[in-house]
Amino acid sequence: MSVSTISPEARQAPSPAAGQATFAGTGILLRFMLRRDRMRTTTWILGIALAGFYFAHAVSVVAETEEDLVSLASMYADPVGRMMVGPGFGMDAPTYERFYASGYSLFIYILIALFSVFTVIRHTRAEEQTDRAELVRANVVGRHATLTATLILTLGANMLAAGLILLAGVSADYDAAGSALVAASGLAVGLFFAGAAAVTAQLSESSRGASALAGGLLAVAYLVRMGGDAAEVGGSGLSWASPLGWSQQTAPFVHDRWWPLLLLIGSGALFIAAGYWLSTKRDVGASLLPSRLGRAEAKPSLGTPVGLAFRTLKGGLRGWGIALLLTGLMFGSYAQTILDAADSLPAEVSEIFAGEDMMLGYLAYMAVFMAVFIAAAGVSGISQLRGEESRGRAEYGMSAPVGRIRWLGSHLLVLVVGLVLMLCLVGLGMGVGAAATLEQDGSQYFGQLFLAGALQAPAVLAVIGIVTALFGWLPRAATAVGWVIIGFGGVLTSFGGLLELPEAVTELNLFGHLADYPVQDIDWVPVLWLSGIGVAGILLGLLGWSRREVNRV
Repeated sequence: MSVSTISPEARQAPSPAAGQATFAGTGILLRFMLRRDRMRTTTWILGIALAGFYFAHAVSVVAETEEDLVSLASMYADPVGRMMVGPGFGMDAPTYERFYASGYSLFIYILIALFSVFTVIRHTRAEEQTDRAELVRANVVGRHATLTATLILTLGANMLAAGLILLAGVSADYDAAGSALVAASGLAVGLFFAGAAAVTAQLSESSRGASALAGGLLAVAYLVRMGGDAAEVGGSGLSWASPLGWSQQTAPFVHDRWWPLLLLIGSGALFIAAGYWLSTKRDVGASLLPSRLGRAEAKPSLGTPVGLAFRTLKGGLRGWGIALLLTGLMFGSYAQTILDAADSLPAEVSEIFAGEDMMLGYLAYMAVFMAVFIAAAGVSGISQLRGEESRGRAEYGMSAPVGRIRWLGSHLLVLVVGLVLMLCLVGLGMGVGAAATLEQDGSQYFGQLFLAGALQAPAVLAVIGIVTALFGWLPRAATAVGWVIIGFGGVLTSFGGLLELPEAVTELNLFGHLADYPVQDIDWVPVLWLSGIGVAGILLGLLGWSRREVNRV
């Protein structure tokens, strides 16, 4: 048949195999991803499962008697406890399974959400950023094959993790229906954030930007849930504005409501559909959000190692700084709530908020808690340096008359100064929030909170030193170890006093050695030790960086 005899309708109609061609190569890409991520995905699944098993079985160890359980449950029923862990369903008549679901399930959901975001961005936007996606697409691979294989990998891993979480609950003799609801909630949260990451991968030109957008959504969901759950037992209307709030409104072992999961599943499905659709509206390697055009002429500061380092790191530091400053303002605004609930708080909370002045104890605790997140910003910054190296930009930077030690030292200088400034600003932010809400004069706390934030600098510096040492000698392990330190420090800072862990384990928490100023007097011994660890780690990292091969994968 000649071309002239074909009708316009027939020319425009897609061929029967067009839909299949769109997903061509999905199976091959999935097998490749499974092989590439066999250790990484297995570690994540086992880590989530171990967290579930530990939380499920630790409750009976922490609270050996019914009186102990009632005392601990009252901690999660007050506004501060609800702000940290959830709406407090069933804490008026606590059981071990209710305590597990109300106090610990949220952190399992957050782990699943983080895994979903990191995995989707890793296999979509990061592949495009490194030009590997274009190389793969040059073969017989459909437009949607990569995203489809990524979602299958992510959701399959989440299903395995959910199955192990279910086994964790059943192994602790918890009700099977409630345990299944906890596991299903985790799976639904994973679906939601996998879909969100599929969308952000289309919006940002860099994997870092896409991860920041999806991670920012998770952070906002947590902060909105905090405000909603702190307002009243069972959550308020604000709790329903958060996807994490939806997962906890299922109320396992109390109401066993399955229908809130429809909100997560439906929203996740819409995000995934939007991710597929948006991917057809751009070229490979491009993004839907245009990159900001640079200056016509470079600033003179870019001709210096410190200026170039500032240009590289300022975006990440600025994003972390704004988010943590707002968080500090919010935490400070809860100071009056702490004062109002001081007489009804259980002894366990009083142990966490050290000192006789409950309000100062709360703010001192939050200074440590915020230091953990500021250290996370530091780990993220070093991870960015690893990206500069692996993508070859570090090598370009050192092709100028800039030595290796000067290049890395300049970046570390900018990073450390930025983190110290962040600590001070967060302390001031908490002071402003407290002064704005306290019925008494809160201006007296500005200086104390500023110093409380600044005094956490040695712990943050110690984290940076350890990660820098690994960056210099074992670069592939640096970021992973850094996040383990952050996660371990966050858990022990929040729940270390309740878990009754051996002293040898609690001593490993870098954030647990400094005095709780302004409640306690400053102890200079841990300040010097932690600062020494940080400085020694940085020097060791610089030595390793000067000796090893650049761009070693």
